[in-house]
Formats: sequence, structure tokens, C-alpha cells
Amino acid sequence: MDSKRNVLSGYRVLDCSIAMAGPFAAQRLGDLGADVVKVEPVTGEWQRHVAAGGAGGNRINVSFLSLNRNKRSLAVDLKSPEGKAVLLDLVKSADVFLQNYRPGVAKRLGVDYETLSAINPKLVYCSISGYGESGPYTQRPGQDLLLQGMSGAMLSAGRAGEPPTPAGQYLVDAVTAYTAFEGVLAALLHRERTGEGQLVQVNMLDAITTLQMQELSVFTVAGKPQVRSAEPHAHVYIRAPYGVFATSDGFIVLAFPSLKLLGELIGEPSFLAMNDEVDSWTKRDDIFARTRARLTGKTTAEWLDIFRAADIWAGPVYGYEDLVNDPQVAHNGTFVTYDHPTEGRVTTPGFPIRFSKTPSQVDRGAPLAGEHSRQVLAEAGYGEADIARLIASGAVAQG
Repeated sequence: MDSKRNVLSGYRVLDCSIAMAGPFAAQRLGDLGADVVKVEPVTGEWQRHVAAGGAGGNRINVSFLSLNRNKRSLAVDLKSPEGKAVLLDLVKSADVFLQNYRPGVAKRLGVDYETLSAINPKLVYCSISGYGESGPYTQRPGQDLLLQGMSGAMLSAGRAGEPPTPAGQYLVDAVTAYTAFEGVLAALLHRERTGEGQLVQVNMLDAITTLQMQELSVFTVAGKPQVRSAEPHAHVYIRAPYGVFATSDGFIVLAFPSLKLLGELIGEPSFLAMNDEVDSWTKRDDIFARTRARLTGKTTAEWLDIFRAADIWAGPVYGYEDLVNDPQVAHNGTFVTYDHPTEGRVTTPGFPIRFSKTPSQVDRGAPLAGEHSRQVLAEAGYGEADIARLIASGAVAQG
């Protein structure tokens, strides 16, 4: 496959971000063919030293591995004058600069939008923050679970009076990453049309809030409050039954079927005379409890066969092993497997966007810290003697 034919081939991205949201956004750009240079401290980015799930590796832990494929690493000390000068040199020919420093840090480091856009007016500068660039919460930690709690989303599901259950993913980080990815692509399109770069600002609070477009509009426009049920209903704004139910051998997901039809299929006579648009709301707890009691009588597979034959929306509850081995996932090629020079053969989630003429691919796995320092500096015009001097001074590190 010719990588020069990828959608973003020819674009250079300087990724100065850490943790998940920024690196994930930059990885998506790399998946589309951009040359992503991960600019990290000489000791390596924070995520290299903090492994989610305790999943280590040979030289690169799984957290870092999963968020930094299709990147090259330049390890540089931005607090040293020489190190900062190196970054400013790279900005001259870059297309995108991405960072998720806390508000004010970029200015203190001298890598804020005003400074860098003066060097390169065509630069698309993406700044990711927890709560925004200004305001009363700017110094609060922008951590995924904290933002999930603040978003209001947790109180749209579960039992009344019980602690809400967080999402089973790093949801806010992922949504923020995709929002930043979208913003960068839009700004690049604008630049193609006008020749001008611009500042793109994304924050986690706005990202997770605007994701709830429908739910929050039901509240703000229609004035419908969030009222959780006594039963663990899956969403306050969806009629019953709606949620996860135990079967004789596992669990099943059931989504707002016709009550009459459901009653016939599960043997619940009280449902037969109910009105879907009235009783499904006013008798939500009773409907949920009666459905739960009936579904324990058969296996998940048995219920799925029954419900699918009747065109009722139902599905299995997967664990990761089930997901990875699902035939549709295999057909889609959802996961990619490749050989990493230090971690061996690895399998990770792949590319969510399909392109008929410019498909994404793994050109390189996550780099070691500073693995490409010499290469990147040479491309920027530094001679061998200058590169050796920067490495010897500690301003730059090589992997």
C-alpha cells in the first residue's frame, strides 16, 4: 500500500499532548496518513510510566502502545533554551500543533498560539483542556471520571437512590479526542480554502455535554426532569422495559418492545392490555420487575431467538472475549494485528473510518521515547554535529 496516497499524507502534526484525549486525537490523524511527531520530555511522556490496568510491556506499556501508533518520537527538553528552539524550528514547517497542557502552561513555555502563529501563520493550533481556557474551573483536574460525574449523564440510568454507575470506557477522554480530531480536520479544510491557520479550542466539559444533544434538549426544551426509577432502568428518557435483564445463563439487553407482543412472548398477561405510550411511563417499575422475573426462565440464546423472530430489539451482553471473537467484528476487520519491534505481535482496535481509495494503515507502532529524534532534526535541517551537541547537552534525547 502506498502511504503517500493516504488522506492526510504530506501534513505534519506536532503532538505535544499527554495521557489519552490528545494522543488519541493525534493517533487518528496519523492513521489517516499525517506525519505525527510526538514531542515528549527526554524521560518520555507521562503515559509511558502509568499503565492502565497494570498492563506492562517489554519496553512500552499497553496504554502508551494503544494511543501512539503511526507516530515518530522526538524527545526534547522544552524547559531548556536549546530544546525550545528546536520545537520552534519545527513549527515553521508544521501544519498542526496539538497540546493539552493546563490553561496557562503553554504561555509559560512560550508555545502558545500567539507565539507559534507568529512563526507560522498557516498553523492549525489545537488546544485541549478540561473545562475551558478561562473561567472558574480552569485549574481543576480534567480527569475522565470527574467529568462523567459533572456531565449529568450518570443520573440518566440506574436505580433511584443508588450510586450511579460510570461508563465502562474512558468515555469523556474518547469523546474529547474525537471532537479535537474533527476540529483539526475542519480547520485544515478551512486552510485549504483560505490559506490561513487558526486556533482550535476543545474542552472535555463541552464535549461530553454536547454529546447529550437529545437528552439535554428533552430537559431544556420540553422541561422533562431526570427521574430515575426504583428498578435499574437503562435511561430515564426511554420507556419501559429498557435495560439489562438476567437470563438463566447470563444477561440480555431489551429495548422498548410493544408491551402486548412482549407479554405474549414471555407469558406476562398483565402486559396485554397496556398502552405503550402511557403505561410504559406510568408503570415503568412494575413493567421492569415483571419482565425481569419472566426472563430468568430461559437462556440468553433462547430469548434472542424468540425476540428476533418477532422483530423485538434485543441483544447479548458481551465481555471483551465475546467482542473480539464476534463474527461481525471479524468480518469488519475492526481489530488490527501487526508486529512491533519491542512488544512483538500485538492486536489492537483499528480504524473506524473506511476509505475506498485512501485506506488507513499501521505504518509504525508506538515509538520509544526519542526513537526518531535524530531523524526529525535532520529533516528540519540540523547537521550531524548540531544533533550530537543537542543530545550531549541533554536538550534532546534519543531512543
